Amino acid sequence: MSSRAQLTDAMAELLWERGYAATSPRDVMSRAGVGQGSMYHHFTGKHQLAVEALTAVARDMTAAASPLDGDGSPLERMKRYLALPRPGTLGCRVGRMTQDPQAVTDPELRTVVATAFDTMLDRWEHAITDAVAAGELPADTDPGDLARTLAAVIQGGYVLARARGEQQPMDAAVRGALALLDAARTAARGEH
Repeated sequence: MSSRAQLTDAMAELLWERGYAATSPRDVMSRAGVGQGSMYHHFTGKHQLAVEALTAVARDMTAAASPLDGDGSPLERMKRYLALPRPGTLGCRVGRMTQDPQAVTDPELRTVVATAFDTMLDRWEHAITDAVAAGELPADTDPGDLARTLAAVIQGGYVLARARGEQQPMDAAVRGALALLDAARTAARGEH
């Protein structure tokens, strides 16, 4: 692995563990096992490295949502995505940045986070729109509202799991979201 990749991976891990404000360039170099020369050969500083690392993390997060665009009925795709394993006590790698005081005031970092969530919401909205068109969800379902509700359930599951230091709250949040979708499907069947 190149020193650039080592630095980017180390920064991504530290952003997840500590956040941006609590991570120093020295921490990143130590975790990556590289010297100061390598750090400043590839990056102008902590900020540029953080933007690159967070962009990679956001790209991975949106790629992991591929079940929303995959095969099967729209509702089954949404349920398959919800059922993906999520390490609740570790928190969301992107969502965690919304709790970092420096990240939310930095325009570039905030844009990376917002763009990642916008991409996820767009995927949810498309799947929900498809589910309404297929008669799997009630005709009066607002795809934007339901997309934000499901995203909030996932993010809230992370927060509750971290607060309790256990996985159970995340799993319960996902079960609740799945039950919500099943109830909506039952309501949609009643419309026809």
